[in-house]
Amino acid sequence: MQHTKDLTCVDCGTQNCKYKDRTYPDFCLTTNLKEEDMQWALERYEEERNHEIMVASAEVEYEGYGKWTRVQEIMEFARKIQAHKIGIANCIGLIHEARIFARILRANGFEVYSVICKVAGKAKSSIGIPKACESIGAAMCNPILQARLLNEAQTDLNVVIGLCVGHDSLFYKYSEAYTTTLITKDRVTGNNPAAPLYTAHSYYRKKFNLDEPKISHPSAEGSNENLPK
Repeated sequence: MQHTKDLTCVDCGTQNCKYKDRTYPDFCLTTNLKEEDMQWALERYEEERNHEIMVASAEVEYEGYGKWTRVQEIMEFARKIQAHKIGIANCIGLIHEARIFARILRANGFEVYSVICKVAGKAKSSIGIPKACESIGAAMCNPILQARLLNEAQTDLNVVIGLCVGHDSLFYKYSEAYTTTLITKDRVTGNNPAAPLYTAHSYYRKKFNLDEPKISHPSAEGSNENLPK
């Protein structure tokens, strides 16, 4: 059984931070929030570009709610933040999708600059990656170089299309432009990484070691969810 001090937002069943008509659990991050943490975040939102991003994000969510695809949302968001040159950081395995997206962007008045993951064609083993990893492809993915080249191209907004787990982390770290994601790669599910979550208590139950009985926590008032053991 988890201790209360170890519980966080995924363990809450009330979501009172949104609804405001329920009861916060004892472990709630909102009620236990330090004033300096809240103030720090609010001050960051006051910074000019951050404020513009937040307003544009909220407007896109509101205007396109349940109507716009993510492709459309990205274009509307780009317009609102005056982003004309769009960088694409894509996996070579999703070059077809990247080409379609680039075509759509250009048809809608945007400039496109793309950098594929295998740029420079360096061998994986050349930077110390185990030689065995080259059995599925000798050329290394190069997310840091992808970011650098997009930085040099002075893109206004970058879009990730299918970078591998971890490679995307490095790209986000080194990208100077704000970055959003169009596609998250999952080779097993046809790039639908949420699918195993929806089948976690059926097909994927044993694969995810979810054979233990679920345990409810009394602090998660109104919850239909159950806590992990």
